Amino acid sequence: MSVEVKIFDQLADVAEDAGDALSRGQQPILYDRMRWFEMTQKHCGNGRTPLVVRAMQGDSAAWMFLCRTGKRSAEALTSWYTLAFDIVRRGEDRGLIEAIAGDLGDLARISLAPMASPARIVEGFTAAGWKAFVEGSTQNWQLRVPDSFDAYWAARPGKLRSTVKRKAKKANLEIRIHRAFDEDAWADYQAIYAESWKPEEGSWDFMRDFVTEEGEAGSLRLGIAYQEGRPVAAQLWHVENGHATIHKLAYAESAKSHSPGSILGEAMFRHVIEEDRPATIDYGTGNEPYKADWMDAPRPLYRIELFNPRQPAAWAPLLKRKLSALVRRSATD
Repeated sequence: MSVEVKIFDQLADVAEDAGDALSRGQQPILYDRMRWFEMTQKHCGNGRTPLVVRAMQGDSAAWMFLCRTGKRSAEALTSWYTLAFDIVRRGEDRGLIEAIAGDLGDLARISLAPMASPARIVEGFTAAGWKAFVEGSTQNWQLRVPDSFDAYWAARPGKLRSTVKRKAKKANLEIRIHRAFDEDAWADYQAIYAESWKPEEGSWDFMRDFVTEEGEAGSLRLGIAYQEGRPVAAQLWHVENGHATIHKLAYAESAKSHSPGSILGEAMFRHVIEEDRPATIDYGTGNEPYKADWMDAPRPLYRIELFNPRQPAAWAPLLKRKLSALVRRSATD
């Protein structure tokens, strides 16, 4: 059976072509859904033109969501909010990735990140004549959730448990955990963020859309800690299909001595483990030292750089990559 491949430069056309194949009901991973790509393009697209390739064979289909960065270059259609990128699939993708690579022959270079499992894309593009280079991009700390919160908490470092117990008595925080969008809670979240060490939010419009829609779907967990009525710490989680992700956290610098972030963290883990009972929890991307206190271990996330040797524009960067690989290999010999 032949593979049908189609290329799109408008997300509305992708959505119409896909039907419900890229909906929440069909795609269990948040970052694989049509709506996620639509919000990314709308709020974080920076004027980039989408480049989406769909390959279909029988009931199986695969989509690669890219955006153009130049006449002969493209990258994953992601933003700083995208914690995982991959080919989006329906059914088996055998042969479909190679077909996608074959129809991207006018490109010289493609960059994809962050990826947990690059092997299948590398295999498919290599089969189509592309050259692939895989390198570490960042890390994703994860936790295999035990049977109870008590078991989880007992396994945390003693210093963390002691700090939370000691500071909680003095801080006297009121903690509210919201499972739906709430205007007052959202205003408090923004106030905390403004008082925190965090850089300016990339797109408040994206975040509001995300929180609103995930609240409607029942997957939002927004925790706010108050001290004498003043919001001092916040955590934004997403819980769905047996998995929880900690997307955002912040605390007011003025309340730092009370460790409101740690106190709220303990409450959030207790709530999610006891109420939602996910199999796994992850701490987004990044290798900040504090994550080791709350998680089991990190897993690597990768960047794939793909070069098409049939395009002259790929020759110089491809040669540079090959020379760099030789230098690194010589240094370790």
